[in-house]
Amino acid sequence: MRNNPAEVALKIAEKFRRSAAMAAQEGILPYKSADGKWITSPYDGNSWWTGGFWPGLMWQLYCQTKDEQFRAEALRSEAMLTDELRVFRYLNHDVGFMYLLSSGANYKLTGDKQAEQDTLHAANLLMGRYSPVGYIRAWNEKHKMGYAIIDCMMNLSLLFRATRMTEDPRFEKVARLHADMTMREFIRPNGSVAHIVEFDPATGARIGEVAGQGYALGSSWSRGQAWGLYGFTLAYLNTKDARYLKTAERIASYFAANIREDGLTDSDFCQPAGEERVDNMAGAIAACGFLELHKATGKAEYLAAAEKLLDGMIDHCCDFGDSICGILTHCTASYHDDGAGRHNNITYGDYFLVEALAKINGTDPMLWI
Repeated sequence: MRNNPAEVALKIAEKFRRSAAMAAQEGILPYKSADGKWITSPYDGNSWWTGGFWPGLMWQLYCQTKDEQFRAEALRSEAMLTDELRVFRYLNHDVGFMYLLSSGANYKLTGDKQAEQDTLHAANLLMGRYSPVGYIRAWNEKHKMGYAIIDCMMNLSLLFRATRMTEDPRFEKVARLHADMTMREFIRPNGSVAHIVEFDPATGARIGEVAGQGYALGSSWSRGQAWGLYGFTLAYLNTKDARYLKTAERIASYFAANIREDGLTDSDFCQPAGEERVDNMAGAIAACGFLELHKATGKAEYLAAAEKLLDGMIDHCCDFGDSICGILTHCTASYHDDGAGRHNNITYGDYFLVEALAKINGTDPMLWI
């Protein structure tokens, strides 16, 4: 890397010492930042799917620094998420994102018994979304009952963890069934992935792709590619199933070929020429996947791709001043603005940037495993 990852990690931790105190004082779960302030989730309150990234970020920073401030903030924000288990009605397949990085991290790092129960509660909710016709249902709306999405590959880690915690094979079995379906139905011949695939909820028959957060139906939403890349890598790390590793490598080759010369990531790899729509969250997620693929395979091209992404983000899109509370700028939730943020600082971009640096610096607690 051109940049020193240890020095960058220290600068990030110093900034979050200031801004984490702001979140605690306000009593909120940060979603994004602008004008020197934290902003909460755009929809569904604390049940919004990104809530787990804030406590996950705090645990990453705690493992890096051993600063009790970060541990305390992780526990404070975890309690806000576990309250949502009783709300229930807004929860969906993203309980993996929400609870593996909060309660799951707490249990893994401290052995807390209540965190153990909350993690398993979330795992049972996720397993309960599996349809016997072959997929984990993504969302709750009646007209979307046949929808499955590539993002769910990341949530499967909660199920793999639950089997290790309980020795109950059902969780891992459901995770494998969904991963196998995703390999079969989402991965295109060129290694790109669909964002949403709709199935007949009664029979499991594939109806077709649905336009999602990318540019258009059939295009290549970059964050979807990143979820697939890292998600199948994690499936391999959890199972050692070579099919998952091969799939991750197919997606990785496609992603690497589309990294911009400046190291940034277009929001959609098929977006119109000249359209400046960047999503650094996709780049940060992919960097984590590339680094784990490098460890798993020893292939230098994966390390090179990760370093290109990280240097690009650090050189062009990291803000260490006080205009925003987080670090990573130019994060885009959806190519066609859906109100969740375009070219903003968004918390899960910061989370994956910090996780990627932690992998290089040797402090990553591997919260997905």
